[in-house]
Amino acid sequence: MLQAIDLTKKFGRLTAVDALNFEIKAGEFFCFLGPNGAGKTTTIKMFTGLVRPTSGRALVGGHDIQLEPVEAKRLISFVPDSPFLYDKLTPVEFMTFVGQLYDMKSDVLRRGVAAMIELFDLQEVHNQMIGGLSHGTRQRIAIAAGMLHDPRIFIIDEPLVGLDPRSARMVKNILKKRSQEGCTVFLSTHLLSVAEELADRIGIIAHGRLIALGSIDDLRKQHGKIGQLEELFLELTEEEAAERAAALAGT
Repeated sequence: MLQAIDLTKKFGRLTAVDALNFEIKAGEFFCFLGPNGAGKTTTIKMFTGLVRPTSGRALVGGHDIQLEPVEAKRLISFVPDSPFLYDKLTPVEFMTFVGQLYDMKSDVLRRGVAAMIELFDLQEVHNQMIGGLSHGTRQRIAIAAGMLHDPRIFIIDEPLVGLDPRSARMVKNILKKRSQEGCTVFLSTHLLSVAEELADRIGIIAHGRLIALGSIDDLRKQHGKIGQLEELFLELTEEEAAERAAALAGT
């Protein structure tokens, strides 16, 4: 459902994403990990058509996002780490607006909005202005709106930011269930415990390069590591940083 082929993005002399190659299958829950500035968000923006690759290709459901943007974007829902919501709309109005953008039929849209309001426990605020709601509630509204049209691919960046433990558990359960029902979930996060709990496979990126790819057990076997994901992540990224520093010193 998602495929990176030599996917590269340069900003002047900086290579933010360096020749990524990987693919994510239908129904897979994939977690994308990396230090700050590693290239995670730039990769996501190339898959969603918000940033044009310098070279390489980003395929969405077999469609090149640059050559067939409409066909590709019909398959996607994207919730960024700081989603934009219209403060003067209510949750119901906002979700209705999003559904109309995807040409949902009015009766299907009406039932879908009602289902999302219930699923994300928004009954008490469904007719209040979004501008007066808490950050965590706004996050739930954004995720609910993203799921409204039943996308085949759900891309989400730091979904649990600002959520209390109960809401965080709700969102994790919903995302995992969607994946089990066949939706491909691409989740970028700094919360290693979330990746360890939910991911079918994990990709670790550092300085724009993919340094590890596979299930947690696969990564332990491939790299001869033991222990929790946190230990594995720290060792791999520190080794990559040391190798990079040594290479730069030799130039």
